[in-house]
Amino acid sequence: MTTPAAPAPAEPEAHRSLVHHPDFRRLWVGDALGQLGAQLTGLALPVLAVQTLDATEWQMGALTAAETAAFLVIGLPTGAWVDRMRKRRVLIVADVVRAVVLAVVVAAVLLGHGSMALLYAGALVISAASVFFDVAHQSYVPGLVGLAHIGEGNAKLQSTQSVAQVVGPALGGALLRVVSAPVLIAVNAVTYLLSAFAVGRIRKVEDLPPREHRRPLRTEIAEGLGFVLRHRLLRRIVACTSLGNLAGSITGALTVLYVIRDLGLDEAALGTVFSASAVGGLAGAVSAERLARWIGEARLIPLSALAWAPAAALTPLAAVLPLPPQAVLIVGGVTFSFAVVVYNVAQVTFRQRVCPPALLGRMNASVRFIVWGSMPLGGLLGGWLGHAFGVVPALWTAVGITALSALPVLVSPLLRMRDLPVAPEVA
Repeated sequence: MTTPAAPAPAEPEAHRSLVHHPDFRRLWVGDALGQLGAQLTGLALPVLAVQTLDATEWQMGALTAAETAAFLVIGLPTGAWVDRMRKRRVLIVADVVRAVVLAVVVAAVLLGHGSMALLYAGALVISAASVFFDVAHQSYVPGLVGLAHIGEGNAKLQSTQSVAQVVGPALGGALLRVVSAPVLIAVNAVTYLLSAFAVGRIRKVEDLPPREHRRPLRTEIAEGLGFVLRHRLLRRIVACTSLGNLAGSITGALTVLYVIRDLGLDEAALGTVFSASAVGGLAGAVSAERLARWIGEARLIPLSALAWAPAAALTPLAAVLPLPPQAVLIVGGVTFSFAVVVYNVAQVTFRQRVCPPALLGRMNASVRFIVWGSMPLGGLLGGWLGHAFGVVPALWTAVGITALSALPVLVSPLLRMRDLPVAPEVA
């Protein structure tokens, strides 16, 4: 016999902040805990690979690819699966799976059985859990807070991510001076469990589509992918994001090697660079809604994408400019993070607003398949370029791809528009 579900809190009035929405606060807390732990591991895992396991450029590229491989492999069917599930439950299970996998990795390393193969395996499983979490998370917000609040909800979640990016690497860099990388990874396992607990306290009950309305999985997947590819603006945004992520993964695969080995900075300096750079993301999250009102939400997408390449170029330039490398990296990181977060708030809100609720999971999964599916390819490409031509030429290749990524939205109607269309136009 099951206990009757508690009544869902009323949706907040259009003018009232989501701070007063109890269920959103629980989702917000869970997201904050998960983001902080992920930032600690994002620093500790590559440092562990470089310093403890002496990873090569190719191995770092393979590790980056493993961390996002599931978006390419199972990204499309995940959306159809999530649309058939209770999204709150998906979030909880994904958090618990990630916590368990990290605990296994930490135990193996502490017992002297650490290896790159272990890190690859752990990254692959975490990647699969993250696919489900991310698709369910983005599909959950509109139904939880209502269409009138999705812009505010996305901005608040982006702000949380940016705060975690500021606090996490700085804290991790400082802690790595006194504790080992596995200890930091263990902290992340705990934060995932706390995140699962917070999300588990959400009271709103989801209504699942009737089972008899389900169609073959292939048909439902095709609907989500077709919605993305047929929309005249959404397909351009997806192309821009996919190319940008391809370039970002090339850079991400080599950043720790570049900073520690080529520039000669230590772990604390690396953490400071990541944290200071993330201040730009925090500023972008805070100002995204205001910029959309001033500039126009449609025009903001290509203008923010245009800023990516100049900011990315400062990473390889840090090796040659007559300035402290750490300062150059920070300036580039702040600018890049600001532009990326402003872009993400605008385009994610647009996607959620124009998509029919029953299609949200499949639409988000289709987008993730395209824009995150390029990331494992970028990781492998970065590892190969670094091994074959050197780290700095590989970073310049990423800058060139970043510049190309802005073209789909620059040569589009978005620059001539102020407001993005809503659902009726999509139909």
